[in-house]
Amino acid sequence: QVQLVESGGGLVQPGGSLRLSCAASGFTFSSYVMSWYRQTPGKERDLVAFITPGGTKINYADSVKGRFTISRDNGKNTVYLQMNSLKPEDTAVYYCKAVFATRMYWGQGTQVTVSS
Repeated sequence: QVQLVESGGGLVQPGGSLRLSCAASGFTFSSYVMSWYRQTPGKERDLVAFITPGGTKINYADSVKGRFTISRDNGKNTVYLQMNSLKPEDTAVYYCKAVFATRMYWGQGTQVTVSS
């Protein structure tokens, strides 16, 4: 059974930090491109960052460059999103996604709220 389980979300003040984790099971994690997306009510789900299976290629949305860092541990079947200098506009539900060829899996999401 394929599972992607996000954790680490919560309420944080502007300028603060959070680290999201996405634990994978039920598929060959090390073969998959892993991504983080985020979504706010009434809007589309937007790509935040992705990382290739070996970690050799990483890309970020312009809005998070220099503040967020994506990483993965293939030994632990986990992808991370370190979020620093958080802004109110980073408030969203954050989802992880796994892709390999035509196979695609999503997690259930974790809420991140940036507010004073």
